[in-house]
Amino acid sequence: MGRATERRRVVRIRDGAVSTRPDTLVAEEPLEIRLNGKPLAITMRTPGDDFALAAGFLVSEGVVGAADEVRSIVYCAGAKDDGTNTYNVVDVRLAPGVPVPDITLERNVYTTSSCGLCGKASLDAVRTATRFPVADSPPLRIAPALLSELPDRLRAAQRVFDTTGGLHAAALFSETGELLDVREDVGRHNAVDKLVGRAQRDGRLPLSRAVLLVSGRASFELVQKAVMAGIPMLASVSAPSSLAVELAAESGMTLVGFLRGTSMNVYAGEKRLEL
Repeated sequence: MGRATERRRVVRIRDGAVSTRPDTLVAEEPLEIRLNGKPLAITMRTPGDDFALAAGFLVSEGVVGAADEVRSIVYCAGAKDDGTNTYNVVDVRLAPGVPVPDITLERNVYTTSSCGLCGKASLDAVRTATRFPVADSPPLRIAPALLSELPDRLRAAQRVFDTTGGLHAAALFSETGELLDVREDVGRHNAVDKLVGRAQRDGRLPLSRAVLLVSGRASFELVQKAVMAGIPMLASVSAPSSLAVELAAESGMTLVGFLRGTSMNVYAGEKRLEL
């Protein structure tokens, strides 16, 4: 339960010399998310923060927003035929009065760790109206010089990456550069869901004064998850996709890519940067 790494024997070749040694790998296991007892989705993830991952997933799907809309999140006992609990199945119970979506129309039940949108019926299905419009959020301004310091602060906080080298990371920073939270996962969208889910469970949504930084590329689903959580600025150390830029511009979000050293590209919402 919550095991983020595993040890495996490897054959190591260095400059022609061959040896065997144990290597530390990032763990990847399926997590089935159930909603009021019914299967909703399966995602490949790094075990840990599973309740936050489930809550964040529901925020990004527009199912919940406030903390009191979730009555409980539990691991399902007897997940295997012999009654063994694998800690790979969670059930989210909504509070009375919270509408349950028609999950058969929203999403097929399998997503991979590399794509948070696989199984979506159509592009229109992910353009969910957010409860927290980014364009209406309180004014946030950040200097490019401060923004350029954030990747190093994120990298310093990646504890599991140091031992495996195989994880994505996502972090929330304040507009003054304070590290508010950081999560790691084999899937970049899972890392963001874990951040958003922790905020939802703590009653901190919308994250209207936060900057989201991701260690990989800025894909459409990451922009969508940020919009659904009310995050006004998303920065990435790599490239955004064309659809990510389109959604950021439409929603009023600031999107920064190729954030490396003192260089960066601002693809949308430059008004939040002190240029």
